[in-house]
Amino acid sequence: MGDIHIRIEGQVGRISLTRPKALNALSYAMCLEIEKALDAWRDDDAVRMILLDAEGERAFCAGGDIQEMYETGKAGDFDYGRRFWRDEYRMNAKMFEFPKPVASLMQGFTMGGGVGIACHGSHRIVGESSQIAMPECGIGLVPDVGGSLILSRAPGRLGEYLGTTGARLGPQDAILAGFADYFVPQEKWPALTVELVETGDWQAIDRAAEAAPDGKLAALQEDINTHFGGETFADILRALKNDDSEFAKETLKVLRRNSPLSMACTVEMVHRLRGTDDIRRALELEYRFTHRAMEQADFLEGIRAAIIDKDRNPKWQHANMEDVAAIEVTRMLLPLGADALKLEEELE
Repeated sequence: MGDIHIRIEGQVGRISLTRPKALNALSYAMCLEIEKALDAWRDDDAVRMILLDAEGERAFCAGGDIQEMYETGKAGDFDYGRRFWRDEYRMNAKMFEFPKPVASLMQGFTMGGGVGIACHGSHRIVGESSQIAMPECGIGLVPDVGGSLILSRAPGRLGEYLGTTGARLGPQDAILAGFADYFVPQEKWPALTVELVETGDWQAIDRAAEAAPDGKLAALQEDINTHFGGETFADILRALKNDDSEFAKETLKVLRRNSPLSMACTVEMVHRLRGTDDIRRALELEYRFTHRAMEQADFLEGIRAAIIDKDRNPKWQHANMEDVAAIEVTRMLLPLGADALKLEEELE
């Protein structure tokens, strides 16, 4: 079975992540296998819907498997990472545009690459243990895999807040922010899965859904809108620093851990994408950053500090958050010309 189990059961195309010891981290090979399944099932009348799930209690998918990306990047080979991102983003677009219902069961952590497969479908289900986040700014990247589009569509200024802080969302907050649609108690998941497999009736999800436990974001919405409403990341920092509230102090403390360049670019990306529903536009913009991330941004240092040495003490390019110049954001998000993301490419 390996890292992923793909099959047709009853009326449903099933994709199960099966590497729970690695928190079901998404490898390059897993991305390609998911894309093949999407291509095969798109016009297959035997498949009424897709169901995504994962083994283990701790995570649906805690992110992408970036060890090899780090090793190749440190050796000066940026092509592997760029190819990984290109192919992953193409799969993300196919998931978003899939013409049949796609349901996902997201227990525990769903982050980064996990969001890219679980949060673009039509029936996104969370339970009591769910924790969804886009924490890429903490490793010198930006919210990608189409996550920037979800952030841009979040109510008020939640997108800027969640993208820069990487805050984790419990079930109700995930629904509020647009990363999930339904709360179904996890004890109901096995029976729901059986019903979906037997019938292919995605309305069973509506019937199983309940009100989610209260979250935290709604109470913070006014503070978030007030402080994260500026045109640039620098504006956000000024608003936070000019306020001595507990919210402002705590938020600044979180932001200081993350890559200043990544956060500044994230704010710009959310602003550029606001008002669109075009996943391809979002992925193309994300790829402008990720294509340059190893060579010009903080990505390799962020991975070193978080994953390799685990010292949690990254040395970002900018010692202070305020030091990111507008021209640096512009450079990271410039069109790539001949290297631009081409989502119509087929698997080799």
